[in-house]
Amino acid sequence: MPILTAVKKKSAQFNFAVLGVVIFLACIGFAMLYSAGNGPEPWMMKQLIRFLIGLVIIYAVAMTSLEFWMRTAYGIYVVSLILLIAVEIMGHVGGLGAQRWIDLYVIKIQPSELMKIAMILVLARFFHYSQLQEKGQISSLLIPLTLVAVPTVLVMLQPDLGTAVMLLLSSASIIFLAGIRTWKVWAVICSAAASMPIIWMFLHDYQKERVLTFLEPERDPLGSGYNIIQSKIALGSGGLFGKGFMNGSQGQLDFLPEKQTDFIFSIFCEEFGFVGAMVLLLAYALIIGYGYLVAFQCRSGFGRYLSIGMTTLIFLYAFINTAMVTGLVPVVGKPLPLISYGGTSLLTFMFGLGLLFCVDVHRDDHLGRAR
Repeated sequence: MPILTAVKKKSAQFNFAVLGVVIFLACIGFAMLYSAGNGPEPWMMKQLIRFLIGLVIIYAVAMTSLEFWMRTAYGIYVVSLILLIAVEIMGHVGGLGAQRWIDLYVIKIQPSELMKIAMILVLARFFHYSQLQEKGQISSLLIPLTLVAVPTVLVMLQPDLGTAVMLLLSSASIIFLAGIRTWKVWAVICSAAASMPIIWMFLHDYQKERVLTFLEPERDPLGSGYNIIQSKIALGSGGLFGKGFMNGSQGQLDFLPEKQTDFIFSIFCEEFGFVGAMVLLLAYALIIGYGYLVAFQCRSGFGRYLSIGMTTLIFLYAFINTAMVTGLVPVVGKPLPLISYGGTSLLTFMFGLGLLFCVDVHRDDHLGRAR
């Protein structure tokens, strides 16, 4: 059986050590959701079931050829874009009037999460086929910038500023790796900085309030500043080694809102302290380091761009959430991967991890450059 032999050979190249780190982080997430809910319901059991499904997704994606993901990149992007447009037409409205989900009655999906992966796939394919001399021309950037701009604008309309920023930054990492000249990158950065006053005019009131609260949380301690103040209290009260599992006052007494999603890192720090936080961050650092190592070892351009984009996305997930709850950046409502409670966000994140493992397993595969 040639197919079984090939799968067995590829399975031997699968990095089970890194998968062990992923499972370790997920187990921390299960424990924190158990603590946040004072039992397996309402969050831990659902998260466990989704994670088990995610493990199957990781392995299936990793065993699929890299060439398959390159061929289907544009198709995945188009489907994700259609779903984003569908959100504007028939999307489910959640908190603060945000229209980000499509209700399929059985489940709710968040197309912007799918677009994070689709964007990386389509840019990796585009630059894989681009010639070196083309990458230095401004005209050659029109297509990738359009591929980035259209979904970013749609996500901004939902409105979801945090996801829009993640789309831009993960895309920028691929564009920079593709060999775009440094002065062009700085030109884009300076243009973005100069447009901040204009962007401010189009922000919703609650988004402006988050920025102002970030600059001065004490201006409204019982209103917009309440979440971040309670988060800092939880972080500080954990001390060096924490108060122990399920012994944190901020989480157990419900002082901390959104404790199962946005602020789950605060609960973890309160219960396991600074040492626990360092162990958690080290686990993320191992996955991120693995991702960049895979990028350097991969022979194909598509694989390198894909792994760089996915690794940057993982970094952004972990950085934005931990920086958000510690007051280093404004609160933008991004989950902590594998720890925070979530449906679409968890499964799409694990799909992205599967792509990273796929690049590693197929790192020696040669992908042609003919269109």
